[in-house]
Amino acid sequence: MSTKNPNAAPGSQVPAKKRFPMPHTYAILFAMIVLAALLSYVLPAGEFERMKDPDSGRTVVVSNSYHQVESSPVSFFDTFKSIPTGMQKGAQIIFYIFIVSGVFGIIRSTGAIEAGINKGVRHLAGREILMIPASMMLFSIGGFTMGMAEETIIFVPIGIALARAMGYDAVTGTAMVTLGAASGFIGGMLNPFTVGIAQSLAQVPLFSGIGFRSVVFVVVLGFAIWYVMRYARKVKADPTQSVVHGIAYESIRDERDEVAISELNARHKIVFLVIAGGLACNVYGVFVHEWFLLELTASFLVMGLIAGFIGGLSVNHIFDSFVSGAKSVAYGALIVGFARAITVVLEDGKIIDTIVYSLTSAISSLPDTVNVVAMFLIQSFINLFIPSGSGQATATMPIMVPIADLLGIQRQVAVLAFQYGDAITNSIIPTSSALMGYLAVAGIPYERWVKFIWRLILGWTLIACIALVIAVLTGVS
Repeated sequence: MSTKNPNAAPGSQVPAKKRFPMPHTYAILFAMIVLAALLSYVLPAGEFERMKDPDSGRTVVVSNSYHQVESSPVSFFDTFKSIPTGMQKGAQIIFYIFIVSGVFGIIRSTGAIEAGINKGVRHLAGREILMIPASMMLFSIGGFTMGMAEETIIFVPIGIALARAMGYDAVTGTAMVTLGAASGFIGGMLNPFTVGIAQSLAQVPLFSGIGFRSVVFVVVLGFAIWYVMRYARKVKADPTQSVVHGIAYESIRDERDEVAISELNARHKIVFLVIAGGLACNVYGVFVHEWFLLELTASFLVMGLIAGFIGGLSVNHIFDSFVSGAKSVAYGALIVGFARAITVVLEDGKIIDTIVYSLTSAISSLPDTVNVVAMFLIQSFINLFIPSGSGQATATMPIMVPIADLLGIQRQVAVLAFQYGDAITNSIIPTSSALMGYLAVAGIPYERWVKFIWRLILGWTLIACIALVIAVLTGVS
């Protein structure tokens, strides 16, 4: 395994430093499983009564019904059994992630997405500052429809080449690609990997609250566009203002003509129509026929197969691409099983309700607006250790949902707190594989990127807090 510093600028010499390595995400989750098992020997066992709400059909916690029960400590072997049990209980979500990612693997293999984005970005060449908002809006669509994150890496060199040809710097080129997608990811209106999974765990209709999310998305994207354009203008007026001023970029080509660009052809255009039709079908099925993960998975599969054949792929190429797409998310998909194992141990040890009761007792006297902001900040902190959105949803929603019920906060608001907490810090935390990937490709040292982006993250955080307060006050559902 290479020991090269991924944050180093190409051509630069970075002195070796002894650093405490960040624990592997799976190691952190396993430690949390063991901790949960140990807590079952320490915390008193207890349970809330639960009932089915006749109006919504949800299983809800009955207020003031917590009572202690007989202790049920989790044994050494049961601790390990919780992992396959977690995989089994999270199977629908795990296979949903695998299949939908496999479908996107097929679509990517047609070349349609790359050709379409390249054409959109190149079409603006020569229009300088307009390239930034147009590119960011374009990539934001991928963010809120298919959770585009790592997929932005392949477009970063193109963005940098175009930005530098226009008189901007590598940070501008990277930002107009990645922060557009990040804005869409924060909005998450149709993101199946974060909002879809969190809402299914919270037992609220899939993609409900889309209107509120869309409004917040527009504000988030608008702020990001303003932020990047302001930085770009400053750099063009005075290149020494660039946060990467003085860094040589030997691996990034300056000439736009040397960047490989796929031509958008008729097949690609039809593939886009298939994707649009498939997404429209999913939205219709969710809101009209109450589709859930099973139906959405099947719908995505149909969409992918049709797109593959229309895109000119052979049968073998289609399924090779499907397997490749599914393999690319094995890391994140299996995290769901490990995260679910934490809940399995807490439930088997009968301490999950004790934890919920303790937390709600501690904050029940605080206003709901303060509580929901605290939930958001907790999710943001957890994101440092569990950067997988689907894994974080699986680990935290079983705790956050009953807390929301007991505090009288809408479950939709709890999902929003998770959604924003999971998404916003992805653009700055060093445990984000997407972030470290595109910084390595761009040759931007991590500390220089932090210098550029910290104010944007602060602004996004403020927007999220205001949105959550409004959601509580208006009772968004």
